[in-house]
Amino acid sequence: MNIRTATAQDAPAISEMLQKLVAAGKRTARADIEFVRENYTDNPVGIRCCLAEDEKGNLLGIQSLIRAAEGNRYETPVGWGIIGTHVSPDAARRGVGRRLFKCSREAAIEAGLSKIEAFIGKDNLVAQSYYARMGFETFRHTDTAVCKVWTR
Repeated sequence: MNIRTATAQDAPAISEMLQKLVAAGKRTARADIEFVRENYTDNPVGIRCCLAEDEKGNLLGIQSLIRAAEGNRYETPVGWGIIGTHVSPDAARRGVGRRLFKCSREAAIEAGLSKIEAFIGKDNLVAQSYYARMGFETFRHTDTAVCKVWTR
């Protein structure tokens, strides 16, 4: 498995993988190329978007790490990191998320972040379990989400 930083040229492949997640009922947010560029590869508050590929170059997953800005949609404290993880339905339970978080954790430390928040759908028990395994602890709840935080 190869882990690298995603670029704008990866947007079509990322969009295709996200659309598979939508089709599988594992994602409800937008998945078009413009959304990918705005939120993952070209986000002005982006720190790093890590990408996992198999030995043939097929996309296995991405993990986005951005810096929380004033007025962010998750109400994450300003200056913290905000993380999002998306693993292809074809690559679940293969260690993709663990490898991606190693990349994101390194990026967080390089960027001087002391905390990263994951905003997880309250019914998404798989993601809640994943973030707990990565060392995130429940920080707060909203009407729709469980928010877990990793502290350096």
